[in-house]
Amino acid sequence: MTAQNTPTTRKLTLVIPIYNEADGLRGNLDEILRHVSELPENVRADLLIVDDGSTDSTPGIVQASCEQRSDVSLLVLNRNFGKEAAIMAGLDHVDADAVVVMDSDLQHPPTLLPKMIELWSGGADVVEAVKISRTTRSGLYRCFANVFYRFFDALTGLDLHNHSDYKLLDRKVIEAYRSLPERTRFFRGLVNWMHFPAARIPFEEPAREAGESKWGALRLLKLSWQSISSFTALPLQLVTLLGGVTFLVSLLLGAKALYDKLSGQALDGFTTVILLLLIIGSVLMFSLGLLGSYVARIYDEIKARPHYLLDRSNSRLPSMAGNESDREG
Repeated sequence: MTAQNTPTTRKLTLVIPIYNEADGLRGNLDEILRHVSELPENVRADLLIVDDGSTDSTPGIVQASCEQRSDVSLLVLNRNFGKEAAIMAGLDHVDADAVVVMDSDLQHPPTLLPKMIELWSGGADVVEAVKISRTTRSGLYRCFANVFYRFFDALTGLDLHNHSDYKLLDRKVIEAYRSLPERTRFFRGLVNWMHFPAARIPFEEPAREAGESKWGALRLLKLSWQSISSFTALPLQLVTLLGGVTFLVSLLLGAKALYDKLSGQALDGFTTVILLLLIIGSVLMFSLGLLGSYVARIYDEIKARPHYLLDRSNSRLPSMAGNESDREG
């Protein structure tokens, strides 16, 4: 029986990945908990906070909340594995009818929670919060995001424009996500790819009240390429395309050189040869790099290392998780 057909109280867990969020974290958690306390009486909600190897006082702040409240739990990873691994760890350690994945900085407004629950109760297995705009971000960030999503859509056929990780997932979606065998994950892309019945809630992203985003340009670029390469091998066809273009250029230059030679107009020097070598060399190096990236992805999958490792001594796991608290994946 699905959660939306269950007449009894339903369990909802908010999975919140954090990393070096000490600035403003206590106030943000209080605000989230305030909205959680206002949810319908037939929804029993709690928080599972996943610390992704923070090096500041973040774990201590959450541990203090765990001691004061029974509806707050903490899962600590023993180093920074990345947000995707933190989300995976949270989903591995919940036993609920539904999960809401959200950020701790209030840029995922907790005011949307009642509407999410309403749509979930109405039959949606996935409720996605979609950004109306990214006005709180810099112009360069918005430009980069637009280019990435258009490129991702063109290569994979999945439209993730303005999507976010702020999602409610029904239990069946969580189980399906857990069952996926791949090691490199892109949460919002995989949820879209699974194609469960979904509803969307548009929202304006509020400004970050404290601290700074941990997503620098290099991390975003790395995540973008990992996301694309984990969903499609189409970029590998660029190697064939570039090989064909280089061959055509070589034919044209060769024909021109032969014509100049036969007509007696050939000039001394090696400019054409040098340019041709540079073009071919560049294409070969680019192709090797592209192939190497996909080989590295295969290598990571074959190693099959766990997504994360737990720091059990600092974690405050919920008793409801039972044996799930011992899982590392």
